[in-house]
This record gives sequence, structure tokens and C-alpha cells, in this order.
Amino acid sequence: MEKLKQILREFKIKEKDYLFKTISNGLINDTYLVLNKEDPKYILQRINTNIFTEFQDLIYNIDLVLPLLDAPDYNKIELIRTNGGEPFLKTETSEVWRVMTFVKGSTVYNITTDIEIAREAGRIIGEFHSLLKDFDVKQVKETLAGFHDINLRYNQFKTARKNAYPDKIEQAKKAIDFVDKNINRLLNITFSELPVRVCHNDTKLNNILFSNNKKALCLIDLDTIMPGTFLYDFGDAVRTIANTAPENEIELDKINFRTDLFEAFIDGLKINKDIFSETEKEQMSISVALMPFLHGIRALTDFLENNRYYKVSYEMQNLDRCMSLFTFSHLAFNLQEGMKK
Repeated sequence: MEKLKQILREFKIKEKDYLFKTISNGLINDTYLVLNKEDPKYILQRINTNIFTEFQDLIYNIDLVLPLLDAPDYNKIELIRTNGGEPFLKTETSEVWRVMTFVKGSTVYNITTDIEIAREAGRIIGEFHSLLKDFDVKQVKETLAGFHDINLRYNQFKTARKNAYPDKIEQAKKAIDFVDKNINRLLNITFSELPVRVCHNDTKLNNILFSNNKKALCLIDLDTIMPGTFLYDFGDAVRTIANTAPENEIELDKINFRTDLFEAFIDGLKINKDIFSETEKEQMSISVALMPFLHGIRALTDFLENNRYYKVSYEMQNLDRCMSLFTFSHLAFNLQEGMKK
């Protein structure tokens, strides 16, 4: 606690007797809610520099884009400067910290069965892209090379499979078979024909803040802001909005694709439909299978490599994540024609 207080004193905020509450949703960074008595004020984060090796570029992107994400229907978040005027603090032990403003009265949902929440999620993601549509994407740096590159992730998986222990291969047999059966359907997506945009790249439902009356306020967890295609943001959103089971669901028969939630999400997105090209609209449906598949193959690769990347609380957790994601991807493959209507 005292260490966190010392870190906070390095930033340009009023010195008070702040309290700290650990936020455990994230899989990468260490995140704390900073409270003045019971009133949330800031988000304090230690950036995982083992994952985000180019952390300066990551913070550069956020610092560049945040001022543009400000509109009557989009809540502004601010990156707090250090006392020396920097957007992050690097300690003597090479830890990297940052502070951002907390959106008062906000909440997040890991899953939903609420049509209005699904619709609002579509609206706020469309608003995010509308606010950035005229921004020069060349100014934004790629901080995680090939982050959503299916060819790269497939090659990493093949290397992991080749080097994995035999017992790992046996445990992951169903997941490996799913990759072998479906990978060619995704390697043929014509990304080169899609416009390059400033994308969030991690638009799962719990990265959207909502008010208490279910109005979407803004997107959070902005570390993956990079150049990309809208397919990434569309598919990633649908995989957590149309599925009412949690991401870590291990009872695979509970994983579902709620078409009513999907259609509500589309209704919200249509408010900004004019910013999307016809090619993007034509390929949105396949991205709903692509993104859970991509996250699944990453979790599978990490499992085969003995859990080096994601935080896990038990040995088989990455494989469980993988099977949950692949199950939704399977549903999305089967619903391609229905989503295009």
C-alpha cells in the first residue's frame, strides 16, 4: 500500500490519503482503483513490460488518440502527467506506471442478456471509429507486431506443437483437431482489400464502460490501440456480446450465440454505418469466427508452451480458454449465412 502511495505522489494529482483496490479483470497489467475515501478517482496501472516491450510507443498511441475520443455521446478519459510532465513513470527498478482518470458512476459487464446493453455496445464502438475516421493512421505505431495476424498465430502454433511435450499434445488433441479442420477457412480472408483504421483491437464487452442506466460511455483498456481493420473490433465485440456464457466457461454446452443480442449490436452499430466500406460489411460475418479462433489459438499455443504469456490460476486454464473460444468460433462458422442477412 505504501509503495502505491509513493508511486501516486509522482503524478500531478492532489495529495490525499488515497485507498487502493485491486482490479483483477485484466490478464496482462497490474491494475488498481484509486479511491478518496469511498469515491473512485483514478486508475493506477503497472504496465507489463515483458509483454509490452515497446511501452513508450504504447503510451504514445494512447496519448495521441485520447484527446480525439471526446464527444457528447463519448466520455473523455485523461492520461495524468507525472510531476515532470511525462505521460508515464519509470521507477529506479524499471517498473512503468501510469495514471488515468476514472469515469464516475461507470460499471462494466463481463456478459449480458440485455438487448439494450448489446445495442449500446454497438453504438459506442461505432462512435469510437467515427471519432477516429479522419485521423491519419500512419501516426499510430504498431506496438505488438502481428497482434491479430492469423498467419503469424498459426505459425506460432505449429512451432509450439512441434516442440510440445507428448502429454500436452494428447491433452490438447480436440483443440488441435479443430485448428487443423478450420484454419484454411481463415487464412483466405482478403485483408489487403480492407481499409486500415485506428482500431481498439480488444473490444470485448468488459472493455466498455456503461452508466447505471445502461448507456455506453466509452472504451477502456486502450493498450492495443494500433493500426488494424474493423474486422478485428467487430469480431472481438460479438464474441463476448452474443455469447451469454463467461469467457472462462468450461461447460461447453453453455456457450451460445444469441441472435437477438447480435442483431441489437448491429442496430447500435448502424448509427455510424456510413463510415464502413462495402468490403468491410461483406466480411464482418467471417470475423465473428476469426476472432474467437485467433484468441483460442493463442491460448492453445500458450498451453503447449507451458503458460508463458497469460496469467493462469491452474495448469489447464489456457486449454479451457481455448476450448471455450473454439466452441463459439464453431457456432459462428455455422451461422455465416444468417449473419449476412
